[in-house]
Amino acid sequence: MGILDKIAEIEREIARTQKNKATEYHLGLLKAKLAKYRAQLLEPSKSAGAKGEGFDVMKSGDARVALIGFPSVGKSTFLSLMTSTASEAASYEFTTLTCIPGVIEYKGANIQLLDLPGIIEGAAQGKGRGRQVIAVARTADVVIMMLDATKGEVQRDLLEKELESVGIRLNRSKPNIYFKPKKGGGLSYNSTVPLTHCSEKLVQLILHEYKIFNAEVLFREDSTPDEFIDVIVGNRVYMPCLYVYNKVDQISIEEVDRLARRPYSVVISCGMKLNLDYLLETLWEHLALICIYTKKRGERPDFGDAIIMRRGASVEHVCHRIHRTLASQFKYALVWVSWKKTLF
Repeated sequence: MGILDKIAEIEREIARTQKNKATEYHLGLLKAKLAKYRAQLLEPSKSAGAKGEGFDVMKSGDARVALIGFPSVGKSTFLSLMTSTASEAASYEFTTLTCIPGVIEYKGANIQLLDLPGIIEGAAQGKGRGRQVIAVARTADVVIMMLDATKGEVQRDLLEKELESVGIRLNRSKPNIYFKPKKGGGLSYNSTVPLTHCSEKLVQLILHEYKIFNAEVLFREDSTPDEFIDVIVGNRVYMPCLYVYNKVDQISIEEVDRLARRPYSVVISCGMKLNLDYLLETLWEHLALICIYTKKRGERPDFGDAIIMRRGASVEHVCHRIHRTLASQFKYALVWVSWKKTLF
C-alpha cells in the first residue's frame, strides 16, 4: 500500500469516527500518523527527474507575496495590473505554467509578487505541479488567495484544505507550547492553563507514535492535538493570508457586502479595476512594513529614499541596514514618529 493510499485510509477512518471522550485517544493517534505520512509525501524523491523550469525564482525586494488560486480566477490579470510584468491571460485554464515574478512599487518599497500556476484539488499530493507551487508559497511573507466571487465558498475551502495538509497555517500564530526532547528521564508534562483538548495520556500516545519517549512538554495555552503535532513536527509555516474575491462585478451588491465583511477578505474586480488601491493598503498592513526616513542635522528629512523595515524594528536594526559597521560606532538617535503606531 502506497503513502497516498494510507493517507486516504486514515482520512476515511477519521471521518467516520465520532468525536467524543471515548475516541479522543484513537483520533489523536490517527492524526499523528496522518501528519507523518504527509511529511513523507513532501520529501523529494531520490529518483526525481530534472527540476521544473520557472520555479527557481530568487527572492528580491523588501517582501515576497505569493499569488495562489484555482485556474482562471484572474491571477495573471492581477499581476499585469499591479506590476510592469505582462503575464499571459486568456479565457482558458492553465494559461500560466511557470512561476512569473513581478514587482509592486508602493510607498518606496519593492514588493515581489509571484504569479503561480493554478492549483487543482489534490495539489498536496503532487497533481498539476502542486508540490512546486506550494513549495514556493511557503517562502512568501504573505499569501494572496485569489478567488472567483461567482463560485461561492467552494474554492476557499478547497485551497485552505490543500495548504493545511502541507503544513501552511493561514492567519494563525504558532502554538504556545514548550517542547524539548531529552535523552532520558521519561515524560515531563505540565500546563499553566486548564486543558480541554489534550491530556497527559494523549500527549504520551502521540509522542510514542513519533518514537519519542523522553521529553519536556509545557502547555501555555489550551491547544488541540493538531497544534501539539505541529509543534512536534516543527516544519509548519505560519503566515498571513489575504482572501481576494475577484469578479465582484458579476454578483449582487448584497453578496459583495457579505464577502467584504468576512475576516481578512477584500473584494475587487480586475476587469473593471475596482478597489485595487484598497487592496494595496491592506496588503501593506499585512506585510507589517514601515518606512524610515533619515535627516541631517539642521536640514529637512529626505522623503525621496525610504529605508523599508519590518514593524517592531529597533534603531540597531536600522543601523545594520545602512551599514554593518555603523552600529558599533553609533551613539544616539532622535526619532520622530508620524504615525499613531510607535515604531521603536
